[in-house]
Amino acid sequence: MAPPLIFVRHGETDWNVAGRLQGQTDTPLNPKGRDQADAVGRTLASAFPDLSGHVFVASPLERASETMRRVRAGLGLDPEAFAVDDRLKEMTFGRWEGSTFADIRTREPAVMKARDADRWGHRPPGGESYQDVSDRFAEFLAGLEGPAVVVSHGGVARVALALIGGGDRKKLPHLHVQQGRAMLIENGRWRWV
Repeated sequence: MAPPLIFVRHGETDWNVAGRLQGQTDTPLNPKGRDQADAVGRTLASAFPDLSGHVFVASPLERASETMRRVRAGLGLDPEAFAVDDRLKEMTFGRWEGSTFADIRTREPAVMKARDADRWGHRPPGGESYQDVSDRFAEFLAGLEGPAVVVSHGGVARVALALIGGGDRKKLPHLHVQQGRAMLIENGRWRWV
């Protein structure tokens, strides 16, 4: 069984606002995203007064790493004292990165139809499927020796919910993973903090 995981999706970026697929494109937080990250730090400080036994790990993409720095500052911890792990990067969308789903539906209707039929297993051209992300995230989980605070991305959150939160892989690709919120995933269940 996996150790408890406090999972935080990075704060908002301008590409989130525009509905653009970021994937592994390294976009920065916008002002609202920085405020969201600060708020998560305060919320975690209130909900979990002692996180000393937790490891802190973030995706190396700037929007996640900056969120982690701000969360740690809100917890009264050294903002720079955390690890980064490539296995926490967002799923790559290949040639779709920078586009909106509306753009893709217009350009590539047959590919989008295939995606709609199997969202978990579909791999965008040059990209990754949820299953691909699941394989690398499972490796990350196997290396955890205790509870962790993770800052990553929406796709990775859905995978975490499938692997350790008891989530349904048919439903999870449709789940909106909120920015500016943390979730606690443990014992086959999850809840917003």
